[in-house]
Amino acid sequence: MATVYDVPADILINKVAEKLKEFEEIKPPEWAKFVKTGVHKERAPEQDDWWYIRVAAILRKVYINQPVGLERLRTAYGGRKRRGVEPPKFRKGSGSIIRKALQQLENAGLLKKTDEGRVVTPKGRTLLDKTASEIKKELVNEIPALAKY
Repeated sequence: MATVYDVPADILINKVAEKLKEFEEIKPPEWAKFVKTGVHKERAPEQDDWWYIRVAAILRKVYINQPVGLERLRTAYGGRKRRGVEPPKFRKGSGSIIRKALQQLENAGLLKKTDEGRVVTPKGRTLLDKTASEIKKELVNEIPALAKY
């Protein structure tokens, strides 16, 4: 059985985002249409379903790096802030977006909170691993040389 480590991250995140749309607990907040994803960004995301993609990416990051807290995820989603004539500096990503995403994943039963941070529940692990297996089967059908991996 394939795991998250065996498939490309971008394909996995997009496929999990499609599956997360079926969860009632996971939906974008009202303000999601107007918000930037961090102080280092100039504009809001252009994709209509960016919320589901971000939630899927956060779920994958927690799976790989668990236990993970809010600050570590803010650092992961941060970037370089341009400051005009001043040299650029690193700025963290939006804490509100990550916090709301983590809360929705907890309500859906895919994450749980521990003393050290958030960890993936068996339900969340199953979702990610089954999706990775589906992707691996599709990739092997397209490129038979991948079957030995």
